Amino acid sequence: MTNTNVVTAPPRSGVRRALPALGLFFLSPLVAEFLLGNIPITALFALLTLAPLYGGGAVLIREVARRRGWGYPSIVILALAYGVIEEGITTQSLFNPDYAGLRLLDPGHISFLGMGAPWTLMVLGLHTLWSITVPIVVLESLSRRPREPWLGKLGLGVYGVLFAIGVVATTAFGYTKDPFRASAGQNIGVVIAVLVLIALAVRVGRRAPRRTGGNVPSPWLIGAAALVVTSAWMLVNDQVPNGWLCAAITLAIEILAAVAVVDLSRRSSWTRLHTLAAAGGAMLTYAWHAFPESPVFGASHTADLIGNAVFALLAIGLLIGATIRCEKFGDA
Repeated sequence: MTNTNVVTAPPRSGVRRALPALGLFFLSPLVAEFLLGNIPITALFALLTLAPLYGGGAVLIREVARRRGWGYPSIVILALAYGVIEEGITTQSLFNPDYAGLRLLDPGHISFLGMGAPWTLMVLGLHTLWSITVPIVVLESLSRRPREPWLGKLGLGVYGVLFAIGVVATTAFGYTKDPFRASAGQNIGVVIAVLVLIALAVRVGRRAPRRTGGNVPSPWLIGAAALVVTSAWMLVNDQVPNGWLCAAITLAIEILAAVAVVDLSRRSSWTRLHTLAAAGGAMLTYAWHAFPESPVFGASHTADLIGNAVFALLAIGLLIGATIRCEKFGDA
């Protein structure tokens, strides 16, 4: 069965309707880098340089999906494609054996691909869930009409240009800092992977969603479970020294979590609040993980802790506001 719920343009235009897209444009890099603790609050200016890549990608993914009437499965798949683009093309961290001097590919090295199994699973997981999907869920939860497009054709074109600028600028900056260049085969592999993921997102999006019977746990339990599972995922990648064991456990957690979410979200008793709870639990994992994280930019320990606390409180505030909006508007 084909999904025919296609919206080609926003039912009403105006600056007010486009504000959620602007919010997503900045929330995506805030979650991806600042809430994680990778960049301290003293380097908040970096948000302006990160937003075109992260935010532009998130807005494009969200708008394309909602214009076509696609659901979160397609958004998640496109988010994974975004991760492949960023780490395979712009930073090349999937293939660079000495990226940032960290030797990220040594554990669980796959020689014929020139990749590291645990790093690949981790960094693509970070982008898929936290950089793209979580910000989209939070902003849509704050919206009265979460399934409708926020932008007209002009606005969509503007964010498309911003994303292209972000990709080109990040790639060019990386080239000036590191002499490494991925091989032709690796670049071709990245292009093929992105095209396959886009095709899969289209195929999944065109299928009418199937609703099943059965109860689901309360949103509070869903949020708590998401916090525990994503925290375990982070701790495995932080603490398990054996590369292949780390990759195996990481992949197992990802598969089990995906199966559980797909099964539960198909049930008729699953609501927007459940979706927000799942994203909120993941968001809180980033919030606590920031405190033991060492930022890539220099900052005093005090400034780092203050920044982590500020971003954590902002995340909690957003989740509270989104929860209130979900309860007010239901599944509209």
